[in-house]
Amino acid sequence: MPTKTARSAKSAKSDSKLEMIQQCSLFRDLSLAELAQVIEPSELIVEKLYSNRPVYTAYRPGMTLQFLYIILGGGPVIVRSSPLDRVIAIHYPQGCFGFESLPFGFGAVSRRFPSLVEAYKTTDVLKVPAQSIQRFYECSESFRDRYNLLFELREKFEYHLLNCSAYPPQAIAALLRSLIYQERELGNQPNSSNIYTFDLSVDIMARASQLNNRTVEQVLKGMEQNGLIALGRVKDMSGDTLQVLDPEGMKEVYSTTRDKVSWWPLK
Repeated sequence: MPTKTARSAKSAKSDSKLEMIQQCSLFRDLSLAELAQVIEPSELIVEKLYSNRPVYTAYRPGMTLQFLYIILGGGPVIVRSSPLDRVIAIHYPQGCFGFESLPFGFGAVSRRFPSLVEAYKTTDVLKVPAQSIQRFYECSESFRDRYNLLFELREKFEYHLLNCSAYPPQAIAALLRSLIYQERELGNQPNSSNIYTFDLSVDIMARASQLNNRTVEQVLKGMEQNGLIALGRVKDMSGDTLQVLDPEGMKEVYSTTRDKVSWWPLK
């Protein structure tokens, strides 16, 4: 028979997993008691996803997932559309992914070309059973609203990318604006100084904007010189950290026309 100490340790471990769920914007307004009514902690799986290894392929006909993935740390996790090998989604810690392949809500009718989901960098995730997510979805109107917002943000992310010109400053600004909008609506950013911080490599930006790496680097250099962004801090060993210092200025670049970005040399 378990001792009192053993039972306390088990309870603490269960609460720890439920607290991990609360880190995600989707569950942030739910108490531990509300989570415990629906989710059995023993069914939650903590897993490490390694870079450049496929997690699954989204939008396969007749294929659904058994879990929703909550990002605890690391990342980002990207979604690459097969026909053009274009990055169409980027997910960061406190976010989640996999909702487009769950068999209820908009996931049941969501259709795209097959898209590879992979961790761009090593990522810690918590896998929550699909049946628990479905129960929240069916029983809680506020949860359903937040869950449906994930699909709205996915559509708007793609809208930003697909409805901008091939003009490099605008293309990169469109990507950054899409991330700013996404993280703001999820409630993850900005910080108290109105600064947005992203782990965002040149390679991801090139794949998302359909530019080559060298052009992306030139655009970033111009943005940094004009106070829109700051690149690679010392503590970021990969050099991929990008901070948006002037979101309103970035908005101007996004909405501008070909002859109005004075710092871009090619007209």
